[in-house]
Amino acid sequence: MLLLSFTQHPSPYHELWTAPNYRHVFAVTFQISLSVTAACLALGYPVAYTLSLAPARRANLLLIAVVTPFWISLLARNFTWLVLLQRGGAVNQLLLALHLVRAPVPLVYNWLGMYIGMVFALLPIMILSLYAVMRGIDPTLIRAARNLGASDWHAFRRVFFPLSLPGVAAGCLMMFVIGLGFYITPALMGGGNVTPVSMVIEALIHLTGDWGLASALAFVLIVATVLVLVVYNRVLSLDRIAGAR
Repeated sequence: MLLLSFTQHPSPYHELWTAPNYRHVFAVTFQISLSVTAACLALGYPVAYTLSLAPARRANLLLIAVVTPFWISLLARNFTWLVLLQRGGAVNQLLLALHLVRAPVPLVYNWLGMYIGMVFALLPIMILSLYAVMRGIDPTLIRAARNLGASDWHAFRRVFFPLSLPGVAAGCLMMFVIGLGFYITPALMGGGNVTPVSMVIEALIHLTGDWGLASALAFVLIVATVLVLVVYNRVLSLDRIAGAR
C-alpha cells in the first residue's frame, strides 16, 4: 500500500497537501483523540485511585467490573449504547421522568454520542494503566507524610500524585494512539456527522475505489502516530513509563 501511494499518478500526496478538507479531517481526528484521552483520564483516575486504596479482595471484585466490558464485542457495546441513548431510549425516558428536560435530547448520531461510545470503550484501559502503577506505590509514604503534619490533600498532591505520573503518561499515550485509528464507534455513534481519518479511508476504498489516496492517508496517519511517540519519548521517556531501569 505504501508503494501504491507513491507510484500512483497524479500523486495522492499532492491532493492531501492542497485540499483543505483533508487537513480538516486530520484536525478532527487529533481533536477526537485528545478529547477522549482527557475524558478517560478525568474519569479513570478517581476509579483507579479508589481501587488502589481498597483491600485486595474488594479491589479484585471491582477490577472484574472494570474489565467485564472487554468480554463483550465492541460492536455489541455500541449497539447497546444506541438503544439506550436514542430519542425513545432509557436515558431520555429517565431525563423526562425526572423533569430535567422537556423534550428528548439528541444523544446519538452526533459528537456527544461518539464521545460516550469511545470513552466507554477505552476507559478500562486507562483505569488498568493507572491502577498498575498506583498499586505499586508504598502506602507507608502517605502515612509518613500525614505523620509529618501533611493533610490528606497535601499528602496526595505532594506524594501520591507525582508517583502515579508514569501511569498517567502510559494511559494517555495508549488512549491517544488508539483514538487516532478508531473506526467502529465514530461510524455508528457519530451517524456520519463526525468524520475521522479512519472513516475517510474506508469510504475511499469501498465507495470510490481510490486505493492510492487511501494508502496515502493511512501512511500519513502512521507517520503522525510515530511522531507523537517520538515527541512523547523525548519529553517523558518511554523507558521510564515502561518501568525500565
